[in-house]
Amino acid sequence: MSPSIRFVFLVSMMVAASVCENADAQTATAKPKAKKKPPTLFAWVNPLPAKHHPAVSHATFVSPSMKIDVGYTILLPPGYEAETTARFPTLYYLHGGRPGSETKSLGLVPHWHDAMAGGKVAPMIVVMVNGGPVSHYNLPDKPMSAGADVFIKELIPHIDSTYRTVADRGGRAIEGFSQGGRGTMRLSLRYPELFCSAAPGGGGYETEKRISQSGGFETDTLKFAEGDNVWDLARAYAAERPELGDLNATTSETRAADSKRPSVAWVIYVGTKGFNYENNLEYMRFLDSLGVPYTRLVVPDVPHSAVGIYEKQGLEIMRFHAANFAR
Repeated sequence: MSPSIRFVFLVSMMVAASVCENADAQTATAKPKAKKKPPTLFAWVNPLPAKHHPAVSHATFVSPSMKIDVGYTILLPPGYEAETTARFPTLYYLHGGRPGSETKSLGLVPHWHDAMAGGKVAPMIVVMVNGGPVSHYNLPDKPMSAGADVFIKELIPHIDSTYRTVADRGGRAIEGFSQGGRGTMRLSLRYPELFCSAAPGGGGYETEKRISQSGGFETDTLKFAEGDNVWDLARAYAAERPELGDLNATTSETRAADSKRPSVAWVIYVGTKGFNYENNLEYMRFLDSLGVPYTRLVVPDVPHSAVGIYEKQGLEIMRFHAANFAR
């Protein structure tokens, strides 16, 4: 082998060795890929965690439509056991996120309990709802996924027949955050005869608007019944309320028929640092354009967090419900 060829050969070997060393070093220092979290499995019954507030309890009922057990978490007010003849109003709380679980809202229990125990707000029963596979929505033609119907048509009658509630709309309120905020607004618009007050918090109204504009599609594969969204339901609610102005009334027959439907007292709340802040403001402007009255509660410097909202102004929300119960 000539000297020149030997030199080229040696250089080539040195370069190859360097590349291999660098590759080995990169392999040794490269971080392993993060494992994807497995999807949360849905269950209609979810027991309480080992550590939970002592005032809450878990119970189930048999769903008449599905013929299976459905769970709920309940906070009875201080004095419930002692005042054996007293009846109490009920707040139904809709959790955020998907899929449903009746244990998702336990972080708010200390706020509710301490406010009642300290005499800062009138006593009430709080029921935390399991929203179903697609939280607080019905899936068309899927009776095992009718979260809204299981709540409205089955859980509420069960609670009224099992506990000492004020079993009419004057003693019944609904509230929720994020996905539960969407559900709260949607169900209170659809069933104003069931609730005297509603407090939707941090709802994703941009998503609801997309559902309205796409014929019921939230995504390419997830479709709800047409009109089952907070935009279309608000238009229908306004049209049915003759006191909101002639713009919303159609005929004298419509006004006469719908004047019997009760109105709901709403407080819409959101934190200024939450990712749904701007679309909450847009939805409020939409309600303004329809003449639908509500109370606006914007909480400064709070992110998308129900607990964060409650730490600052939760007492105001609870007193809003209590004031409407009193009426």
